[in-house]
Amino acid sequence: MVSGLFYVRTSADERHRMKNSAQGWRALVTGAGGFIGSHLTEQLLAEGASVRAFVRYTSRGTAGWLDTVATESVDQLEIVYGDLRNPDAVGRAVSGCTHVFHLGALIAIPYSYQNPREFVDVNVSGTQNVLEAVLAHKPERAIFISTSEVFGSAQYVPMSEAHPKVAQSPYAATKVAADALVISYHRSFGLPTVIARPFNTYGPRQSLRAIVPAIIAQALGGGPLRLGSLTPTRDFNYVSDTVLGIIACARSSRAEGQEFNLGTGKEIAIGELAQRICDMVGVPCQIETDERRLRPGPSEVVRLCADSGKARDILGWSPQVPLDSGLKRTRDWLMSQNQDRWVKELQL
Repeated sequence: MVSGLFYVRTSADERHRMKNSAQGWRALVTGAGGFIGSHLTEQLLAEGASVRAFVRYTSRGTAGWLDTVATESVDQLEIVYGDLRNPDAVGRAVSGCTHVFHLGALIAIPYSYQNPREFVDVNVSGTQNVLEAVLAHKPERAIFISTSEVFGSAQYVPMSEAHPKVAQSPYAATKVAADALVISYHRSFGLPTVIARPFNTYGPRQSLRAIVPAIIAQALGGGPLRLGSLTPTRDFNYVSDTVLGIIACARSSRAEGQEFNLGTGKEIAIGELAQRICDMVGVPCQIETDERRLRPGPSEVVRLCADSGKARDILGWSPQVPLDSGLKRTRDWLMSQNQDRWVKELQL
């Protein structure tokens, strides 16, 4: 199936199962102009939902990646501008929706060291605004997107939903707090909430400040690769798998009030990932240390590896895209983009 720049290679049986599976939904997606949010928006439209995309207003009047979306269902897409910190704007966005997908957040870990208050305002207060709007307008289901960063470095692997939450960055701390708010509103007020916790999602449209596109772009440029620490391991999940996991959280009658890890259960060290990508691109793997990509020592998350058994058993979800296939799709997408933009973004 091809929708705009979102490529999901599925079998005929899976396409039949997915067709119109969100028919009748009136879905709000916060952070809809971003990496995962734009893919989620497209998939919901492809499955028959009407989507209200909540995008942060800027003077440029752009809607992020939604400006590039080409879909037969564009008449079912409504773009509204606002700020998660504004409860009135959030309330208007939630009003009339049957499903809420809250992806809007500040996510750049290095920036969270510089301006932690901004992360509290957006990620914590913004999440509370969404919860209050859900409480007032009563959609059928509200999905809140967490992150594997809430766990900190693995104390055991694979990491289940019961793994202790140890925030090792201001960003992670705000997501721990947001998760706690979601759980508390479900228990206190009976809100129909679900927490989806993707491990490291990658794929087309991701910022080059993220590790996978950063390595691919630098390799395509001939190297050398300027990276941070090479020893941490991550569990990489292709974006289409993450999106289908998020939608499964909205669809399952057994998911309400629960948290679900979305990952592959396979970890790879950053240095090994770099070598694999260089082999794929066909360039020598020459690596230099980029001080900007090094976290403070105690803040570095050294190991992440998901246990997604709960998602498999309750949601019927499991990842379908192997790492090598996902890396090739991401490479192909990057090769289709303006390379001048790569250089500018990698210099940020």
